[in-house]
Amino acid sequence: MDAPDQINPEKLADYLAVMTEAVFEAGISWKVIENKWPGFREAFHAFDPEWVANMTPDDLDALSVDTRIVRNRRKIEATIHNAQAMIALDQQPGGFKGFLSESAGGDFWAVSKALKKQFKHFGDFGCYYFLYVVGEPVPEHDDFRAKLLDSGKKR
Repeated sequence: MDAPDQINPEKLADYLAVMTEAVFEAGISWKVIENKWPGFREAFHAFDPEWVANMTPDDLDALSVDTRIVRNRRKIEATIHNAQAMIALDQQPGGFKGFLSESAGGDFWAVSKALKKQFKHFGDFGCYYFLYVVGEPVPEHDDFRAKLLDSGKKR
């Protein structure tokens, strides 16, 4: 697989879209998510954070059977939580972008730890993918994998 394209996020929805993609790709073929991505965009209203954060239990039930997306209820719930957490961080001084750049001075491992603390269904690879795609500093991929292996983490 080639490296994913990087973006220059212009709004919170851009960050939520990339984060959601990372969450749903965990444990599943990225090709499945890529093929269903237009359906994800529709189902999550272009990842409008306010809309996602305010989803009702009925909305959650509807998405849990929506064939346009991968119907993993826990990941859908994580997306709702992640929108809520992202909005809360965006309301802090510096906003969400500031949270990313100011978390531990931009050290990838510290930022990754902060992301995993704030957001659900977000592991090491999800953090790496997210930060890379939104243009934040990440280590070389081989160095990243080597450090994970050294720390006893597989994959």
